[in-house]
Amino acid sequence: MDHYRSAVETADAVKAGELSPVDLVDAFLDRIAARNELSNAYITVIADEAREMAREAERAVEAGEDLGPLHGVPLALKDLYAHKAGVKTTYGAKPFADNVADHDAVITERLEAAGAIPLGKTNTPEFGHKPRTDNELVGPTGTPFARDRIAGGSSGGSAAALADGLTTIATGSDVRGSLRVPASCCHVVSVKPTFGLIPAERRPDSFSGHTPTGVVGPMARSVADLAVMLDVLVGPDDRDPFSVPHPGDDYAAALDTPAEELSVAYSPDLDMFTVEESVRDAVGDAVDALADAGTEVEDVTVGGPGKMDLQYAFSVQATAKFATLAREIEEIHGVDLMADDCEVSSSLQATVAMGRGHEAIEHNVQNVTRTAMYDAIEDALDGHDALVCPTMALPPFPLDAHDPTEIAGQPANGTLTDWSLPWVFNVTGHPVVCVPAGLTDDGLPVGMQLVGKRYSESTLLAVAAAFERANPWAETYPGK
Repeated sequence: MDHYRSAVETADAVKAGELSPVDLVDAFLDRIAARNELSNAYITVIADEAREMAREAERAVEAGEDLGPLHGVPLALKDLYAHKAGVKTTYGAKPFADNVADHDAVITERLEAAGAIPLGKTNTPEFGHKPRTDNELVGPTGTPFARDRIAGGSSGGSAAALADGLTTIATGSDVRGSLRVPASCCHVVSVKPTFGLIPAERRPDSFSGHTPTGVVGPMARSVADLAVMLDVLVGPDDRDPFSVPHPGDDYAAALDTPAEELSVAYSPDLDMFTVEESVRDAVGDAVDALADAGTEVEDVTVGGPGKMDLQYAFSVQATAKFATLAREIEEIHGVDLMADDCEVSSSLQATVAMGRGHEAIEHNVQNVTRTAMYDAIEDALDGHDALVCPTMALPPFPLDAHDPTEIAGQPANGTLTDWSLPWVFNVTGHPVVCVPAGLTDDGLPVGMQLVGKRYSESTLLAVAAAFERANPWAETYPGK
């Protein structure tokens, strides 16, 4: 059984009767049983439910029923927003170890309706609060490329499951880079969609996702799989007041756009980050590969507010978001995340404490800085299909290390805003596709971001597909 077969190929084989959904799910469950202790990608595995869905999927094939685009495809659900009724949703938090979801999330409903079969729920830091996947519930998840180094976060379990052949597709979410940092650390692909494009039925606060922009989105190993997942997931839902109509784009058709018809702007550091040479080299080589394929590449300068001002704006709004969440949790569940005896990480408590220190007016005036950065990205994109930049300023660092205090010989603050570039686009709300740029000389993954204008996902996928043709990564996974 090829555990790295794409979702498109898997669904085609299932529909043709060449691949049994029952055998497929059994093979993945066996691999999870053998490898999850090492990978720590899954918090919960739902073997019985998955096997029952596989039997139903096989019956539908044999009966000649109309089959969805992901029929029989194994799926991993991030244990955060991707609720599945009757299955534990822990949020990566020990106080919620036995919490069971009472409904399906929109993202779960739509993927299952397309035929995907969930295998379980993947690891995440408590409530997705940091860009590395570690918690008091099940511990850390490392990248399959180097188990002692971070898989990124907060969708690190999903990314590691993909890279380790423990699923075919996966879900993630993103408030501070949580779809893109893990994609970079694990050499997979992801989409941070335009806000509202993929519905998220947040409750009790359905308006909470706009500041900074928080979204749910797909993760996979190939751009074609992302396109299929996007087509399944995009479209309005009345439970999300921000959800928008499907733009009518044919995401799969966009992948055939010739490289010669595309134009990208390139910034190695967004003119604000210190980036290690190994990352600069990998992303620079990736951009050169695009240029060699015929894509127009222009080096650009990214203006906007100073980095310190932007960091502050982001910190105020992001930490306030988690402080609000902590209050909701205490009111609804009676769990005080700030209690001395609450078994959550000190980093979550520090984030909540910071958020509680900001007043409403201080929170709101940061939108002036956000607007300035939005305008700067729009200027950089002018005349181009995408802005290309690194995802991280350095390769995945050790699990047991604090966030870096030095990058490329320059001092850093030991916070994600120094080594992770994705948060900038949660400030501005631009959609981003993250793709593998290459491997360092030490074999560590490097990712790059393709940033576009609002609702330009089909164009970003076209650029991603052109790069994948020029510089394929399908054979790079260590477990393959």
